[in-house]
Amino acid sequence: MLAAEGMTEAAELLREADCETTETGWDNWNGGTPIYTLFLSIDPAHYGRLGAKRATLEEQITARVKAVYERDGDIWFSASIRPRIQARPDWRSAPANVSRRARRNIIDGLKVDNIAWMGSLDDVEFLQRLWDLETLPSHDSRYKDAAGDIWQHRWNNNDWEDDWIFEDKRFDLIDGPADRFLAFLAEMVHPVVRPDRNQALDMVRNFNDQLRPEGWMLVEVEKIAGRPRFVAKAIGELGGRSVMRARTVADALDAAWMHREIERLENAVDRDPALAIGTAKELVESCCKSVLTKRGISYSASADLPALTKLVAKELGLVPDDITDAARGAETIRLILRNLSALTQYLAELRSLYGSGHGRDGQHRGLQPRHARLAVGAAVSFIDFVTETFRERKFKEEVECSAAPDNQQQSKRAGGLSV
Repeated sequence: MLAAEGMTEAAELLREADCETTETGWDNWNGGTPIYTLFLSIDPAHYGRLGAKRATLEEQITARVKAVYERDGDIWFSASIRPRIQARPDWRSAPANVSRRARRNIIDGLKVDNIAWMGSLDDVEFLQRLWDLETLPSHDSRYKDAAGDIWQHRWNNNDWEDDWIFEDKRFDLIDGPADRFLAFLAEMVHPVVRPDRNQALDMVRNFNDQLRPEGWMLVEVEKIAGRPRFVAKAIGELGGRSVMRARTVADALDAAWMHREIERLENAVDRDPALAIGTAKELVESCCKSVLTKRGISYSASADLPALTKLVAKELGLVPDDITDAARGAETIRLILRNLSALTQYLAELRSLYGSGHGRDGQHRGLQPRHARLAVGAAVSFIDFVTETFRERKFKEEVECSAAPDNQQQSKRAGGLSV
């Protein structure tokens, strides 16, 4: 009903809220009438941003609830919005922070790329999605609130710079709370604000380059009209150590495709374990193909993961045939490295059983996020070892090449040893 009548904000709040109906009073009228309250519990930060708008939303929802449930005056209903109560064992510790340097870098990046922070909306439309502008003061004495003076100076006079928002203390994006800044970034790439999916993804990638060292990431939580909607999450909530290590590996191999798969891993570990497991297998595949390409080794377009792994193992000498029995712990080293190579096969089998990319019957039950983290950890262990071995071989060959006579150097380069 709310959506049909154009009250989209109230409809979205109702979808988000945890709902609980409680008898909160009694009236003796007409032989006795119970009074019920529909409590709508929402995220505390969202509750705080609503400000005075809460009363309007409550009235809109109450009117529709009454239309559905109040019959013949036998029962009365009202709606009440309240902050959701959540257990936070660390509530006494200092809140997470995003440094001023990181914020400035993100803002400077927007300026360098000439990206409008408000996207396809105007300034007021965008800011009303995050703040109740009618409760914020005006800098212009002719207007009673922020909505008035923003409209006047951005549209009527057009005498404010495009990036005025970042210096306005009413919003305090540079020095204010981290959650306010992070919410602003997430809203900048919301599908309504930024319909161009590719531009939104590029912006998220650039934001995350700055946020990652601060312990934060923008991650996808759902899709709207086929476009991702992002929210900010602490990396600790994402099991991010393995993923961060994978990113280092991708940088070492200069593998752009691996970066895209790592983004998918970050977004899917908790939200979609099946997708994370499938992507972990694809990440190993990309690593193997990148190494083989850089080493000048050809492989079939139809080569599966075990076949690629064997090629990489042979080219880099991963299978420890050169470890002699006299070496201390030789057998243990052999077993570890053989099992490491076999991990890729296990990942392929795990993907077939539980990962993305295969149809399921109605009784199928997927794995949990902890299983996805196990798969991701296994994949990262493999690509980490492969990449370090690749770099060691490359360094050794470059040293040998530089020490050889000129004609031998040319011969080695022709053979693809200089990579």
